[in-house]
Amino acid sequence: MSKPFPVRHALGVALLALFLSGTATDALAQSASEAFKSGRKSDRNRDKQEQAAPKAEAKYPDAVREEPEAKASAKLSSKLKKIFEAYEEDDSAKVVPLAEEMIANDKANAYERSISARLAAASLIGEDDAKARDYLRKAVEFNGLSNNEHYDSMLMLGQLQMQGDDDAQGLATLDKLVAETRTTNPEVMAIRGNALYRLERYPEAITALKQAIDAAGADANPQWQQLLMAAYFDGDQPAEAARIAEEQAARNPDDKKLQMNLASIYMQADQNDKAIAVLEKLRAKGQLTEDRDYRNLFALYLNTEGREKEGIAVIQDGMAKGVIKPDHQTYLALGQAYYFTDQPELAIENYQKAAPLAPDGETYLNLARILWGEGRLGEAKQAAQKALDKGVKKPEEAKKILAQKG
Repeated sequence: MSKPFPVRHALGVALLALFLSGTATDALAQSASEAFKSGRKSDRNRDKQEQAAPKAEAKYPDAVREEPEAKASAKLSSKLKKIFEAYEEDDSAKVVPLAEEMIANDKANAYERSISARLAAASLIGEDDAKARDYLRKAVEFNGLSNNEHYDSMLMLGQLQMQGDDDAQGLATLDKLVAETRTTNPEVMAIRGNALYRLERYPEAITALKQAIDAAGADANPQWQQLLMAAYFDGDQPAEAARIAEEQAARNPDDKKLQMNLASIYMQADQNDKAIAVLEKLRAKGQLTEDRDYRNLFALYLNTEGREKEGIAVIQDGMAKGVIKPDHQTYLALGQAYYFTDQPELAIENYQKAAPLAPDGETYLNLARILWGEGRLGEAKQAAQKALDKGVKKPEEAKKILAQKG
């Protein structure tokens, strides 16, 4: 009877698309939230100055909406002033009830209701986004704001809907904004691309993000490029994703995140040699500082025939630095690498360390196979029995070893 060879396990590679692990999609919405709040504060004295100040530049010059007069009435100006003052104090506990009172006042005009709802929303962003969404919706529905404030409110509403994991509704709000304003503002295009990406509508996301980047030129937000790269990556266009990643990595050779992006994309494209080269440069610079960093590199080596010795060197380096944990996967990887580089004694030593740590008996079964192959039948039978005790997918393999005479 021929002796079975150990099963070669493909070692998993845990590289993530790191351009999204920093949640670039959420970061876009968060930065817009801050802009919305600061923008509201910048014109908080609007009602006192509107007669003397020139009209604000139109952000949405092609809007089809007829802009309302947007003025406070004399009767309610003092009440509106109190809402502004409470907002200046950053006290949502004061702003919200005052705004509610104005909204409920049957003498309030569309502007007074809209601006009160907008101020309530702005005071609640980051504190209670669900309520902020409701107030923004009211601010838009009351239809009393200038086009700038009306559509800025709609833009923020769309983003808060996305932050609340209602990406479909967020996209619907953004689409309505674009339809009514015909805007080509790159920030709006980027946020819409963000929504499309989150809905896994990658071709449309790519189109919107490219429009945003092209329109913004040198002023394009770097996060837009990251999102475009992610859209290509997840849209099964790894070559295009790699092109962007290569450009970013070349400009920022010491940025580990960007380099890991590039390695991940190379792996997606089955270009493991290129991925290894990127990770080795990081290792040479001392930038592989996490357990998974080393595991990614040694797994790439061990999954590439003929490069097991290099994988062993990476594991030894990581363990010596205290970065790689001495766990089941580490010892299993070493055992496998030593076996396939014709070092059976070292293979046995590491399988013996790995087997007790394994969740099942498969590692014991591999150990039994190697021991049998090396003529150590008694030890092979002991390992085979432990394999059965812990459970294996093919118990007949262990039983064959137990049935051997010698």
